[in-house]
Amino acid sequence: MTTRAQTSSITRDGIRFWPVTDVGRVRTHNEDAFLVDKKLRLFIVCDGMGGHAAGEVASNLAARAVRESLARERDLIAAFENQSSGVGREDIMRLLTASVQNACSEVYMEGQRDESKRGMGTTIALLLIAGNRGFIAHVGDSRVYLIRDSSVYQLTEDHSLVNELLKRGRLTREQIEQIQHKNAVTRAVGVYESVDVDTLDFDVLPGDRFLLCTDGLHGYFENAELAKIFSEYPDEKIAQLLVDLANERGGKDNITAIVVSIPEAQDQGATLAQELNLRIETLHQSPLCRFLTYQELVRVLNATSVREVRAGNYVVREGETGDELFIVLKGKIRIESAGTLLAELGPREHFGEMALLDRVPRSADAIASEDSALIVVKRKDFYDLVRQDHSIAVKLLWSFLMVLAGRLRSTSMELSEARDLLALRDRETEEGFDETMLILDEDVENHA
Repeated sequence: MTTRAQTSSITRDGIRFWPVTDVGRVRTHNEDAFLVDKKLRLFIVCDGMGGHAAGEVASNLAARAVRESLARERDLIAAFENQSSGVGREDIMRLLTASVQNACSEVYMEGQRDESKRGMGTTIALLLIAGNRGFIAHVGDSRVYLIRDSSVYQLTEDHSLVNELLKRGRLTREQIEQIQHKNAVTRAVGVYESVDVDTLDFDVLPGDRFLLCTDGLHGYFENAELAKIFSEYPDEKIAQLLVDLANERGGKDNITAIVVSIPEAQDQGATLAQELNLRIETLHQSPLCRFLTYQELVRVLNATSVREVRAGNYVVREGETGDELFIVLKGKIRIESAGTLLAELGPREHFGEMALLDRVPRSADAIASEDSALIVVKRKDFYDLVRQDHSIAVKLLWSFLMVLAGRLRSTSMELSEARDLLALRDRETEEGFDETMLILDEDVENHA
């Protein structure tokens, strides 16, 4: 059994990392590969596949090809970091997609040149840190995890047969071990000339840690156990510890891990971390986002902005048209119509959801009762989000239906109560009228 490891190293701005790769206890050669570029702050893991050592060729070729593509665009990445020249996060994600596509083409063409390597391919999972922003591109079932505040979040979704069956409800987690080809992937770099690439970008906070790994590692761990290990051991020991544990538990595949550690926060960094965590937690607890995974919450968060509103100021006015949904982040918002208080909303509660569906006049005023902060979702950004990610679309639209159904039930109950009240008043009026007529009859009779 051989292990290739790199001792603790550090990037130009203090990011530390520890990569380890191991052949495992069953395989005779290592088809995994990793690559770290300290200047680019780029971290890559790949898991190759193919006979006659072709998997090893594919994984190494793909990692180098991606790194070379990104190195050629170093100025673009630097412009994003410096927030200059109008370079945005979308430009970096397009760059990552193009880099993986280029690698896919190179691996595919190498397979066409050498018949013994035809059909070879590889997974890829990469993390690029640019400024205070993280970017992920991945294909296959290698993973990127975020460890933040003692919690572990999987930032990538496996492109695998098992995951597809789980998502479609045709397989339970208890049945996974019975699947013959449970390691089969549904996407790979280089098997065909092009491939669909998943990308994600997110805020990187001081103290964040990341784990990039192949399935030879993550197949032996659950998130809860990873969280325990990251909380109990120093960062520099975790990659090797995880590889050793994977071997102890079977080591049926090659094993690769990179642990990445972001420097701890100064005061300003701690404040930013608290604000971001509050935004994510508020979204997660909102009725509209209750079914989303952490990865999906990050995608929704990227489509939002935060608006500060001073006490007494209007957020929206009755009769105006708008295209924004609001979720209360901090403070309180009064909902009024014609001067009548309808409701007072606090954190995690929302209003204005109909504006995402149609340009209709606002049905009420929304006024800040105190200094408040609101998460804002615009209609265009909402449509872009649901078009790009079908899983998020289904969950958001289902939540929308549940919210609207709840509002409809509430309105129906109020109408029913109002009808009952009117009926009661009518009966009381009729009874009072009959009693008055009786008195009148008696008066007439007495007068006679």
